[in-house]
Amino acid sequence: MKDEPQFLYLTTIGRRSALPREIEIWFTQLNGRYYLIAETRERANWVQNILHNPQISFRVGTLRLNGSGRVVDEANESDLWQNVRALSDRKYGWSDGLVIELKPDNVV
Repeated sequence: MKDEPQFLYLTTIGRRSALPREIEIWFTQLNGRYYLIAETRERANWVQNILHNPQISFRVGTLRLNGSGRVVDEANESDLWQNVRALSDRKYGWSDGLVIELKPDNVV
């Protein structure tokens, strides 16, 4: 984590405009997947965009990736939920919100 960039740049497709929307956001990484935490949960526009169209692209440092996004189910994936929150607490000292997974296309 020490040399890992602080931010990820996520591009979703606007659910109303159908235009690309990019945000800068904190992230963590686990098993080839990237995790974000939405402080305002499903109210965040970027979460709404992922729920409408899960196809996303994102940049981490010089790495550019395409993939899909999804909400991690807290009830059915509690181990993953807790692991991601612990990673975020270690990296940023914060982990309160909805956990979102970004899965690059090349990850099974």
